[in-house]
Amino acid sequence: MKKLFISLLFMPVLAWASGEALHLDRAPNRLNDQAALQNGAKVFVNYCLNCHSASYMRYNRLKDIGLTDQQIKDNLMFTADKVGETMSVAMRGDESKEWFGVAPPDLTVIARARASGDGSGADWLYTYLRSFYRDSERPTGWNNTVFANVGMPHVLWELQGEQVLGADHKLSLAKPGKLKPEEYDEMVADLVGFLQYMGEPAAMQRKSLGWMVLVFLGVLLVLSYALKREFWKDIH
Repeated sequence: MKKLFISLLFMPVLAWASGEALHLDRAPNRLNDQAALQNGAKVFVNYCLNCHSASYMRYNRLKDIGLTDQQIKDNLMFTADKVGETMSVAMRGDESKEWFGVAPPDLTVIARARASGDGSGADWLYTYLRSFYRDSERPTGWNNTVFANVGMPHVLWELQGEQVLGADHKLSLAKPGKLKPEEYDEMVADLVGFLQYMGEPAAMQRKSLGWMVLVFLGVLLVLSYALKREFWKDIH
């Protein structure tokens, strides 16, 4: 009985330790680059927002990355009338489930949801969007080395081209796309940067404010120590 109890106690640890680690490429940081975030927003609206919604994100929050209301209306709003509306899609959940086998997830916080011990959510997305390959056995004709048997087709294939999976389980570009490999990687980095921003739009403001608070506390500490010495100098 004691051995059984110990086995059950350590079973989750052993299962975690036996799991195969997923290699993720490190995603470039784009959070401080407004031009990159604007390009990522354009890619998101043109390629992702057809099926995936971002129902917790409003269009007018894009002013945080340097866009005006008019620029948002002219270039990024195709399914909404007001900049205060959320980034939703017209496709219904039951329709998407019928077409793809599963409803496409909302992408508002996908960069945070995909974080794991293997890397950040941005790393996962950056690697995932560059790891599609042709697979004739899949209904969509595509598979992915990061997300095996994925239901999502490779919507960026015209830009990246067609990759194939070799016998050594490595990807190679069999048919070039409209973009060079390094150009495609840059575009994906911009898109992932926008997904990161969308997960927490106030992240950079929070971090900059945090430094200001630390500086304030440091100054307050010095003043408090000087005041304490002044109060206690006659006693000591």
